Amino acid sequence: MPVKNIKRTAPATKYYKNTSFETLAVSWFTYDGWEVFTPVIDHDMKTDLLISDGFNYYRIQIKTVETNDENFHVENKWGNAGIDFVIYFSKSANWGYIMKPFRQKKMALSAAGHIRFHQHAKPFIKAFNDI
Repeated sequence: MPVKNIKRTAPATKYYKNTSFETLAVSWFTYDGWEVFTPVIDHDMKTDLLISDGFNYYRIQIKTVETNDENFHVENKWGNAGIDFVIYFSKSANWGYIMKPFRQKKMALSAAGHIRFHQHAKPFIKAFNDI
């Protein structure tokens, strides 16, 4: 049986966990038939994923939160970047939210217009189609 022997630093562990949610979203978008692109460098562009239906392209920012509280207020970390969607994954619960980027400084995850999903491919795809 394979054994993981590496000991990661706390910042590296956090980075790996956050990146795993980006990879999960890539998998689910691919499963749904989207073309998915990841930037080589994402410095100041706030684009974690770029998806396309062959005609249209959408810039997506992936975020994670360490909370079970769906009324938790998240901060606008993308400023005025021209992204199309923000997807939040809870690291401590089995849900997330898909939303259009907001311009306010903070907003509740469960605010009107934000679509909740269960962390599984089919509910995620349904939520994305509903946004």
